[in-house]
Amino acid sequence: MPTIESTTNQPSGGLVYAPEEPSITPDADATRLDRTVDRYRLLLLAKRVGKEWGFTPRMLQLLEYYLAYTTAVDWEEGSRPIVFQSLARTAMDLGVGERQIQKLEKRLFEVGAIAWNDSGNHKRFGRRDPRSGRLLYAYGVDLTPLARLEEALEARLHEKQLYAEAWRATKREISEQRRKIRTLLTRALEEGADAEKCERFEAAYQAIAIELRSHFRLERLRELLDHHQELLAALEVTLGPADDHRTHSQTNPSPIVPPTQKHSRSHALKFAHQEPTTLRIKEGERPAGGRQEEEGGNPEPSTTARQPQQALWTLGQALHRAGQGLREHLPPSKRPTTWSDLVEAAHRRRRDLRISQRSWSDACRRLGRPAAAVCLIQTDRAVNRTTNPASHPDAYFRGVVRKSELGTSRR
Repeated sequence: MPTIESTTNQPSGGLVYAPEEPSITPDADATRLDRTVDRYRLLLLAKRVGKEWGFTPRMLQLLEYYLAYTTAVDWEEGSRPIVFQSLARTAMDLGVGERQIQKLEKRLFEVGAIAWNDSGNHKRFGRRDPRSGRLLYAYGVDLTPLARLEEALEARLHEKQLYAEAWRATKREISEQRRKIRTLLTRALEEGADAEKCERFEAAYQAIAIELRSHFRLERLRELLDHHQELLAALEVTLGPADDHRTHSQTNPSPIVPPTQKHSRSHALKFAHQEPTTLRIKEGERPAGGRQEEEGGNPEPSTTARQPQQALWTLGQALHRAGQGLREHLPPSKRPTTWSDLVEAAHRRRRDLRISQRSWSDACRRLGRPAAAVCLIQTDRAVNRTTNPASHPDAYFRGVVRKSELGTSRR
């Protein structure tokens, strides 16, 4: 009968390990890392790629937890990073049930981020060399597949970045098309174009002037861009190009605020409160579009023709004094608001106040569009004040325009 020689200094019962021959699994050599890997770079790649690869926030949370459990030596060439902490301990640390951890591990396996190195009874346990810190044996979640995904994740991240740049470029093109469309529509109304035709164009624009949200796919943005280009082409056929000299002279009048030295923000805020809430125009100057233009003269551009409409309101002051009704007509864009945005919002608000198109066009001709918008802000405030509100907005608006043209101000 064969005999079995006893081994000295070998504990009786339990698991046996031999430090001189570390072994994780019998076929471990085929699954070890072939190079040293930065585990936190892998985590960053997984987070940046995100749903493009199938990673959800909960999956990334568990993956980050497992990566933090490993050590740097586990990711060196020839090693194999295995998390041998028990399922119950992981669930307790993350505040979820064990079944939830199992589901998340399954999804990480499906996207190729982990595998399992199971023991015979599917228990998770392991041991490290107390001197080197390397794993002597381990059974649990194997993170080696994540290291092999590095190049694929980098390629997918590059594709995602190219997609994002194309998305942003398409959004910028749509914004530019909208600016031109709004310019043409405003010019058409000011010049007394056919009202029915303008309403049709306005309705077509409102149908596509939706807020561009980040969850829109690039294909949808490109469809919206095509619709904007078609509408702009139709407008230009009817009204002329949006960027010709005539449009430029009417949509970009001389600034409503004369050039001044730059001041600090705190000074600007004090100045905004010190100034009266009415348009102030230099006395003794003729308004733009006055007698000389009516007689067919050729006035000097900018400084001479537009000086009467220059006010002491800055764009920030005008926006600060604008009522809620006018603010609702400002574009919901995150970019800084411009005078053109304010003028368009004022033009839309005048319909709510029942100010006629004729009165608005006359104000734009006399004072320029920005100053006309300031006059409308004053009218809006007068209509909505609690004591003695203006009961006839159209008449009040024409009065403000007349006083502004004459160089006086309503206190």
